[in-house]
Amino acid sequence: MKTLATAKRVLLQLVHDPRTLALIVVAPCLFLTILRYMLDTQLVTFNRIGTLMLGIFPSILMFIIASIAMLRERRSGTLERLMTLPLAKLSLLVGYGLALAIMTIIQVLAVVVLAVFGLGLSIGHFGALLGVALCSGWLGVALGLFASAFARSEFQAVQFMPAFVLPQLLLSGFFVPRGAMQVFLQWLSDVLPLTYVVEAIQSVVVNTIDVHKLALDLIVIFAFIVAALAAGALTLKRQS
Repeated sequence: MKTLATAKRVLLQLVHDPRTLALIVVAPCLFLTILRYMLDTQLVTFNRIGTLMLGIFPSILMFIIASIAMLRERRSGTLERLMTLPLAKLSLLVGYGLALAIMTIIQVLAVVVLAVFGLGLSIGHFGALLGVALCSGWLGVALGLFASAFARSEFQAVQFMPAFVLPQLLLSGFFVPRGAMQVFLQWLSDVLPLTYVVEAIQSVVVNTIDVHKLALDLIVIFAFIVAALAAGALTLKRQS
């Protein structure tokens, strides 16, 4: 019940913040719309890039939202007051994660529906794409909650985005197939969570899904989510 109460409080804060809502829902929809009309005569390219973006957007944006939201709690003293209560640290983080996960669902539904039914994005399996995009957003939430422990200001929290996300994006196979990279870069990409998001997205855009490969990618993503939440819980110090 305490976890749900935390989730409700954080969710109400997000809902009443128009700028946050715009960043979560409007920004990715606007970017995808611009991309669609930039590639108006190259629909094959739009399908390839647009589908990958559907998997990347939730992780990047929710990383920013989660890290800043948790940092505000730390700086305002709310987190310290909560830590005086008999509430497990992991339960507290799960409460934050649950609220942000609900916002992720809203974001993903809005962007995927717009892309498929409004912009004509052609995908192989709508339901599978939706599921992978949700997992990507939840991964961003978990990593953002963990990263917030190392920031002292909102500016620093935003600075962590390129440090956490850009190396993963470069090595994930988004720009260059991983098989074409140097061997040591392939090894490095094997331990980065965004690699498995990109692989999962690539596997659902084809007509025939490799169910076992997709399931393995999703299991690895969830393992990273659990590990990030557990590591984030270790950064919370119990106050007396």
